[in-house]
Amino acid sequence: MARVLVTEKLADAGLRRLADQGHEVDVRLGLSPDELVEAVAGAAALIVRSATTVTPEVLDAGQELVVVGRAGIGLDNVDVVAATRRGVMVVNAPQSNVLSAAEHTLALLLAQARNVPQAHTALKAGKWERSRWEGVELHGKTLGVVGLGRIGSLVAQRASAFGMRLLGHDPYVSTERARQMGMELVPLDDLVARSDFLTLHVARTPETIGLVGKELLSKAKPGLRVLNTSRGGIVDEDALRWALDEGIVAGAALDVFSAEPLTASPLFEVDSVVVTPHLGASTAEAQDKAGMTIAEQVALALAGDFVPFAVNVSASEASETVRPFLPLAERLGSLFARLSEGVPSVLEVTYEGQLADYDVRILTLSVLKGLFSGVVDEPVSYVNAPQLAEERGVEVRETTTSAVHDYVNLIALRGDSHSIGGTLAGLRGEPRIVMLDDHTVEVPPAQHMLVVRNDDRPGMIGLVTTALGDAGVNISDIHVGRSPQGDAALMILATDQALPDEVLTRLRTAPGIVSAHPLS
Repeated sequence: MARVLVTEKLADAGLRRLADQGHEVDVRLGLSPDELVEAVAGAAALIVRSATTVTPEVLDAGQELVVVGRAGIGLDNVDVVAATRRGVMVVNAPQSNVLSAAEHTLALLLAQARNVPQAHTALKAGKWERSRWEGVELHGKTLGVVGLGRIGSLVAQRASAFGMRLLGHDPYVSTERARQMGMELVPLDDLVARSDFLTLHVARTPETIGLVGKELLSKAKPGLRVLNTSRGGIVDEDALRWALDEGIVAGAALDVFSAEPLTASPLFEVDSVVVTPHLGASTAEAQDKAGMTIAEQVALALAGDFVPFAVNVSASEASETVRPFLPLAERLGSLFARLSEGVPSVLEVTYEGQLADYDVRILTLSVLKGLFSGVVDEPVSYVNAPQLAEERGVEVRETTTSAVHDYVNLIALRGDSHSIGGTLAGLRGEPRIVMLDDHTVEVPPAQHMLVVRNDDRPGMIGLVTTALGDAGVNISDIHVGRSPQGDAALMILATDQALPDEVLTRLRTAPGIVSAHPLS
């Protein structure tokens, strides 16, 4: 059959499953990067956990690779883009550790509230210190949950059983869905100002790195206790130490850190800080689930069957007409989420023109993939995107019409007060955004974009471009959008970098500017 290279410890049941199907299971632990490049040659499958980094060099060396399996949720250590470019499927085990991670969060919550590890250490050292390690009850306290994916929802459910009041912050969850969980959705600043405990369950993205920093902590309710079992870097550890020293934060419980492994930190010197070495998924059950799940996915991939947890599912079954629109659909979904700063309760996806004559369901999946990618605590694929929408209370309505107005084909998204539309232009099929909030525009999608709404009066373009120029931000493209009434009251700019906060503040406070919204 096929050679399966396993570079980290995997549950025996998973290894047996692959061997029983006739595959050669080659377990090589502790490989250096150079040794991995050498070992992957000739392997049809590579299975890793979190310690092995699958780089483009590894993928290039694995000329016969069909699939890379990550026995866990996160894919930070796998270059999915390079794998997709090489035609290598990437699979993970997205549900293997959700229960373990949620339970570990509750363990840290209780340990922090009742000073369990500190009292344990003192007693084993011969000290009977009842008064020193007095704790607090959870009942009646407010728990602020940031990120309401699978793990965050499970934590909220279990905290409710302790009699805790629940606040939540997740722009990708509808108010109705939060209500069903017995939770009030609030802005992040409001959440930290009202919470006794703060727990984080978000993906590590450029937007969430340093999310809990000095600025946010300075707004916290005095005595707040901070928990992080999601990803290192979400909490600014220097800012947390500052807040502890200032008495703003009463304590913390951390399972993840900016740099791992970590054996020394200023936070370790603080008695009210409880730490564990990234144990969220470290249960026998989670490891067994991950091992079995990844073995099943790899076996299916090697057999050429449908793979439920493939992160980069091939769109080869899409028609020749539909396939070129997949990247555009995903980009529109991503831009719509950032434009709306969340998701609507109802998302309308409309296909106009020739696309209406084809099966466009995979385009809708691409829209949802873009909508949720980078904002939930797991990789998003064509497979799990509909489930994520359902979990977050988003109703998706898909409509098609063969009527043609300005474009041969058009994909348009609408929800709440926002809308965006795009098409492919020219012989090379280059993507274009042609409608934004019902203003007619024509601009290629860029990595960094700025949408400015302004009064329809002279001098507004100069005001915006001057503000960016003074900050040293280069403008690579600018388009003025016109409303259905013909008013020039919207600008879209493509820039060479993300805009500094001070530039946004300057624009938003300038006379005549209604709003300035970055899309990165």
